[in-house]
Amino acid sequence: MSYPFRQPRRAAIRPSPIFLGVLALAVATGGYVYAVGNTLTRTTQFLAFLFVVGAWIVSLCLHEFGHAFLAWRFGDREVETRGYLTLNPLKYANWVLSLLLPVLFIMVGGIALPGGAVYLHHHYFRTKLQRSLVSLIGPAANAVLGVLLILLARDSLIANHRVFFAMVSFVASLQIMAAILNVLPIPGLDGYGAIEPYLSPQTQRSFEPVKPFGMLGLFVLLQVASLNRFFFDIIYGIFSAVGGNRSAASLGYDIMRFWIA
Repeated sequence: MSYPFRQPRRAAIRPSPIFLGVLALAVATGGYVYAVGNTLTRTTQFLAFLFVVGAWIVSLCLHEFGHAFLAWRFGDREVETRGYLTLNPLKYANWVLSLLLPVLFIMVGGIALPGGAVYLHHHYFRTKLQRSLVSLIGPAANAVLGVLLILLARDSLIANHRVFFAMVSFVASLQIMAAILNVLPIPGLDGYGAIEPYLSPQTQRSFEPVKPFGMLGLFVLLQVASLNRFFFDIIYGIFSAVGGNRSAASLGYDIMRFWIA
């Protein structure tokens, strides 16, 4: 008896209304900022702030979706039942740690610390390489998005829409920063997740309690003035090397802070 060939089931990817709403917010506020040209008012600054927040949350969703989708491809079907394939930002861990704190870090220091997290079942993965790839796909999503935004910010109309393209440059710099920070081999970040499979079980267990504090520890270190300057010199050096405009990104950060007179 012969059996028909069965295609593997496709992942149920259905963008949630929340994600679509945040995306619409980013598009609408970005469209307004683009339309006003070079006119800068407090209203424009506030909408530019909403554009940054919306764009950042969208990028966070894409980052975590990348982890989840690749994990699904490698056999972890539970990411689908947890809602990770819906791009719903509220599904990616605690909403305070995943959304509010990263946005606060951007507001007070222009630092794009990692936000959300997806809980994966590593026993489904067949190889150590698969575990590493699942960890690295998130930062790769940030890097790709950052490069695309850099290309957009180099539009020939930049002189007539300086405010908009300054905001795009700032968001692009956040993506490059997030990609670099995420690949650091610090417990709790994706860089550590990429090398963790190759560590001994004893080493893995010793770092396990540190994971929840890796992001906050990194933020505290960046409050040291000398480390902060060194950090931003590296970030913007790489940002400039891939075509970013540091002056435009700095202007975008200043414009976004509508609360500063």
